[in-house]
Amino acid sequence: MTGRFSSFVILAGMRTGSNFLEERLNQFPGIRCHGEIFNPHFIGKAKQTNMFGLKLQDREKNPVSMIEIMKSNTDGIAGFRFFYDHDPRIFDHCLKDQHCAKIVLFRNPVETYVSHQIARVTDQWRLGDMHNAKSSKITFSSAGFAKHLSNTQKFYLNVQHNLQTLGQSAFYIGYEDISNGEILAGLARYLGVTSEPEKVSVKTKKQNPAPLNDKVENYSEMLSALAKTDYFALSGAPVFEPRRGPAVPGFVASACEPLIFMPIKSGPYENIIQWLSSFDGSGEDGLSSGFTQKTLRQWKRKSKGHQSFAVISHPVQRLYRAYVKHILLPGPDSYGRIRDTLIERYGLPALSAGDGASVDIREHRLAFIKFAEFVKGNLSGQTSIRVDSAWASQSETLKGMGEFMIPDHVLREDNLDQGLRYLASQVGRESPDLSATPDHSPVPLTRLYNEDVESAVRSAYQRDYMMFGFGLWQEPSD
Repeated sequence: MTGRFSSFVILAGMRTGSNFLEERLNQFPGIRCHGEIFNPHFIGKAKQTNMFGLKLQDREKNPVSMIEIMKSNTDGIAGFRFFYDHDPRIFDHCLKDQHCAKIVLFRNPVETYVSHQIARVTDQWRLGDMHNAKSSKITFSSAGFAKHLSNTQKFYLNVQHNLQTLGQSAFYIGYEDISNGEILAGLARYLGVTSEPEKVSVKTKKQNPAPLNDKVENYSEMLSALAKTDYFALSGAPVFEPRRGPAVPGFVASACEPLIFMPIKSGPYENIIQWLSSFDGSGEDGLSSGFTQKTLRQWKRKSKGHQSFAVISHPVQRLYRAYVKHILLPGPDSYGRIRDTLIERYGLPALSAGDGASVDIREHRLAFIKFAEFVKGNLSGQTSIRVDSAWASQSETLKGMGEFMIPDHVLREDNLDQGLRYLASQVGRESPDLSATPDHSPVPLTRLYNEDVESAVRSAYQRDYMMFGFGLWQEPSD
């Protein structure tokens, strides 16, 4: 096959008209679609377990070889249909192959759900002539449709994400366009075929041409349920924050117990490190840190029954720590250049730390609120300043950790002592005493906190508040 493509894949879902599209494409000289050759239960079509001399078990062992055999046994460009529940190894292979043309077929998910339910009831998955048509009404299930919609959206978003990251494009075609000769000719040209079909005669017929209200028993109930469906995820908080890596070098492991701490920056740290080192009394020098992914794997293999943990903090408490340490206080941890930029460009008052007694609380409160407003824009990609790990969202930080290692336990700072006691019990030890989290701020948060502070921080960290169920910040009890 000459041209930029040597094969093609139709990326679709069940009941989207993929059979019909396959049949229309196969009428073009030089195009041959071979069906669902990577369906887990058959090859090409139902009950068929052998194609091109390759058996089902051979395809399972080496699925990529199926594509090469398909191409070598086809005159012209060869392709197949692929659904979200087909062999995922082939999905990755085809998406990365620039010489494999991607055709994305889509249909209204309500139609596909109803059509699929009718096919399950009638056991008729393809119609050749109307006199053989079987009909049935189905009962709409909100839970069933939600699952169907979730699978559909996940599949198409996965296709879109992969194409974008790989710098590729696809030919998109809707269910209603399969009958359009001009669009089909355009698809053929996309595949590198310019010849026209000698005749257009299709065996596949539309199975359920009636309107939805004739196919669904509880039609009014379905309409009510669909009115509540958020098709476009409009209620979700968009995430523009950069993805974070696993941050493995910052993990800290006990010297004698299979415990490893996965710190979230600006969360409690010193008292947890002291707690870890108290198990054998060797002090902080006895702890293991500075891991690479390789050395961490080695530690995990030799530390049987290991327990990993991270600690999340109330966003107000955590952001205030970041503000004090990196913006307000001078010293080795100060982000001096960022502080200058915040003052010059983002309206942060130029305050000194003061002695904590003579400071103007209102000015310090305003400065912290201004910092929270900056962080909101920073996390949304609206500033030129980096998103520092000191104020990156905790949900994104944990997600980054999970790329290599998911914490066994996510403890909460406001209940840390109880969480660590439970953790110690998991390795058969009594929990050492936990000291209070050090407070390095010249102005205690309790003096600054009010509704305006809570509102500014909540606005910056909507996703963390939603993901972890944070309420109003409360002063820690002794």
